[in-house]
Amino acid sequence: MTMQTPEHRHFEADVSRLLHMMVHSVYSDRDVFLRELISNAADACEKLRYEAIAAPELLGDEPRLAIILAADPEAGTLAIADNGIGMSREEMIEALGTIARSGTRSFMDRLAQAEGKEGAQLIGQFGVGFYSAFMVASKVEVVSRRAGTDEAWMWASDGKGEFSVSPVALDEAPARGARVTLHLMEEATSYAERRTLERIVKEQSGHVPVPITLIEKPGAEAVTLGDGAALWTRAKSEIAAQEYTDFYRSVAGQYDEPAATVHFRAEGRHEYTALAFVPGARPFDLFDADRKGRIKLYVKRVFITDEAELLPRYLRFVRGLVDSADLPLNVSREMIQDSPLLGAIRKGVTNRILAELSKLAEQDGDAFAGIWDNFGAVIKEGLYEDFERREQLLGLARFRTTASGDGWRSLKEYVASLRENQTAIYYIVGDDAGRIAASPHLEGFRARGIEVLLLSDPVDSFWAASGLDFEGKPFKSITQGAADLGLIPPLDSAAAPSAAASEEVQALLASMKEVLGEEVADVRASERLTDSAVCLVAGESGPDRQFERLLAAAGRIDGAAKPVLEVNPRHAMILGLAANRDETMRADVAYLLLDTARVLDGERPADAKAFSQRLGRLIALGLGAS
Repeated sequence: MTMQTPEHRHFEADVSRLLHMMVHSVYSDRDVFLRELISNAADACEKLRYEAIAAPELLGDEPRLAIILAADPEAGTLAIADNGIGMSREEMIEALGTIARSGTRSFMDRLAQAEGKEGAQLIGQFGVGFYSAFMVASKVEVVSRRAGTDEAWMWASDGKGEFSVSPVALDEAPARGARVTLHLMEEATSYAERRTLERIVKEQSGHVPVPITLIEKPGAEAVTLGDGAALWTRAKSEIAAQEYTDFYRSVAGQYDEPAATVHFRAEGRHEYTALAFVPGARPFDLFDADRKGRIKLYVKRVFITDEAELLPRYLRFVRGLVDSADLPLNVSREMIQDSPLLGAIRKGVTNRILAELSKLAEQDGDAFAGIWDNFGAVIKEGLYEDFERREQLLGLARFRTTASGDGWRSLKEYVASLRENQTAIYYIVGDDAGRIAASPHLEGFRARGIEVLLLSDPVDSFWAASGLDFEGKPFKSITQGAADLGLIPPLDSAAAPSAAASEEVQALLASMKEVLGEEVADVRASERLTDSAVCLVAGESGPDRQFERLLAAAGRIDGAAKPVLEVNPRHAMILGLAANRDETMRADVAYLLLDTARVLDGERPADAKAFSQRLGRLIALGLGAS
């Protein structure tokens, strides 16, 4: 091979920013770099194992896959080598010079603010593990030869903004695979010591499905650190809790403790093993637009793909793997999505995970509450998307309610506390939890001791309006249609709301409707208000007001329907207004009451200038009267 001058390239902007943070920030757990590099090496081995199914010649005379750590304490270097698939020149530039992952900008901003352990967690979560090497190395060199080729390349960088790529002689490169050499910083030379490396591998990479060996110094004999045994193939009774935790951290790229572990083997018509974890902390990319899962598919311990969508999207926070004994090894990644067998596996794994979550909810409410805190907003997407499992998901769901305080309530608990003559499950939806908890719409329900679900997650508007019921009780929005509370006895008969209005108030409502005209569909007396003067509600048919706003914002409807203005016929201001015969003042107050109701709903006055003028006239009138 004719040797060429190294080609120098600049990192993409986000990579340069990340490298700057890696080099100039000191995280309390820098050990993360070794786990990430070992994980990359294991991925490369698994990719070769998969490609060798169709092209066995890629394995050549070296069929046994391995990862080798080679330390040189004297030189202050540490090399992580694998005999996996390797990289071509183009793959090297793409893989080591860019971050091709959604959410990069928000990740970078958060990493810049993170300190200590959180920073290390974020590194793994966003697939930028290779760059963590610059936390301990002043220079990184990667020599790689792609399996089946006769070219080898070296990538090198000092982490200061650019990298070089140059060809290397084949006798200086691995027969295939990659070798990452770290020139350790002076304060990081302990990472070339056997004791340190053994500890990190045992704690973080002990269950990587590729054997790991260590050469503690040049010329020394290799020592086995990990045998590459697949944890999921062992019986549950043989696996300690810490082993599950270590494996979870390896497969999930996180440092928290798993909140729940689901490990089972399905036998009979279809045979497969599943090992899944519910994280103890919310992954930073939980609400990414692509909403892809993180379950790996193996066939007879051969990694096939991590894009098989083995769980519905509302369980995308679950991490783990499925190993099938029935799928053919030579199945393509494209054909596998349409496989009936994979469909059966997907159904079985999903049902088992939901069943285990239901069991946990019954046996350990506090542990399940932690899971719901982190992932409830995502699980509720299933209420809208997964018709087949709606009943199961409704039983699993937990809610903040007017009776729950800071805790969670199940629908089973809600139904058990229904008031006399109550036939529906009432809810209110909004985008701000504090505002909906203080909504005037709740007043009449509180007066009757009726519990109301407080729904503030974006998905709530969709599933709640989809016609669901629980144990025969339909869901009903308290901001839509008539309240229909007359048959439910109040807790305090003296303070009971009533829609009955005097003749004077009825005349006022008629005049308000005439004045407001096209602004409202109707003006009527309210039985849901006890303290507030007014509120807005949606009509009997169509979406409630929050759902309507979401549809309008998404361009699904042209505009909002006219709302109904409900007026508290017992409110002192309404009684005073009814007794006043100043038509100009009554007209101003009618519009101000409508705008007040809009503000209580989280909206703005329809005409800010007119609102200000009307308010000014009333203030002037009040000052003159005093």
